[in-house]
Amino acid sequence: MLEQVLTELHNWFQVGVYPDEYTISGGELQLPFLQEGQYFRILGSVFNDGLHQYGPGMEVLADETFLGSVWALAVPTAIVELASEIAAWQKKYAERAASPYTSESFGGYSYTKADGASGSSGGWQAAFRSRLNQYRKLREI
Repeated sequence: MLEQVLTELHNWFQVGVYPDEYTISGGELQLPFLQEGQYFRILGSVFNDGLHQYGPGMEVLADETFLGSVWALAVPTAIVELASEIAAWQKKYAERAASPYTSESFGGYSYTKADGASGSSGGWQAAFRSRLNQYRKLREI
């Protein structure tokens, strides 16, 4: 979910870009410019493009050699926590958010899908817009 949030924000909190030829062996990528637990993004890989967290036991990558870049990221704790909240919200409202109906009624029953942060209309992007906006970039640089 964190990768989806960063993509939505157009903000990866990038602190360095390191283009090079990289070799992932034994599921690990040695990156001396990262600290344990730090997030990083791989671009240009066949099997490992995307967001990862650095360190032993954090994540197993697919072995390969690729010419690409690694972005060192400094993702704020607030964004990581917000991504967890969004994941929980999505789990709770996923079925309702996917429904093409905003309201229905039959017999003595009626139902209206809620809007904004309290409900699911517009998905998590709409529900969390006000909390995400302070981190949003107009476009990715």
